[in-house]
Amino acid sequence: MVNLIVIAISACLVSNVVLSQFLGICSFLGVSTDVKTAAGMGGAVVFVITLASIVASLIYDHVLVPLDLVYLKTIVFILIIAALVQIVEMFMHKCMVSLYNALGIYLPLITTNCAVLGVALTNTQNSYNFIESVVCGFATAIGYLIAIVLLAGIREHIAGGNVPKSFQGVPIVIVTAALMSIAFFGFSGVI
Repeated sequence: MVNLIVIAISACLVSNVVLSQFLGICSFLGVSTDVKTAAGMGGAVVFVITLASIVASLIYDHVLVPLDLVYLKTIVFILIIAALVQIVEMFMHKCMVSLYNALGIYLPLITTNCAVLGVALTNTQNSYNFIESVVCGFATAIGYLIAIVLLAGIREHIAGGNVPKSFQGVPIVIVTAALMSIAFFGFSGVI
């Protein structure tokens, strides 16, 4: 049980997928314009990463390893992620039309989000068992959700502020993300 808690805290805070490993930056910067949209994107990523961790772990342990096809893991993981994103996209298109429209191009880009693939590969690299893979995937996704919602909240606050002209737009977002990254490095002493 302690091992699972260590994996969860490490994946969520210490090795935050966006702010420490710098994976998934495209959607992190692109969708974080308001908190509601960022939370929706974070929720979609939580769903996809968690399910991708479950399915990838099962296929890796019960298909690729026994058949000695481990060298195909990256291709197989990409196919799993693409299928899951299609399911999420169809569900959002039917049931959450406003969020689907707000996310725009960034929703299908979850397929190519290196954070999702990175978690699946990290789970196999660290030789995590099924439960550890699920915990790592879920905690990583929660870390992504925390980071994107925090950035969106800060961006909403900054939008009403007095930002110098040379820092308006993308530069202030990158400076903010860099400062958040530095703050998250403070968690490295926890574990």
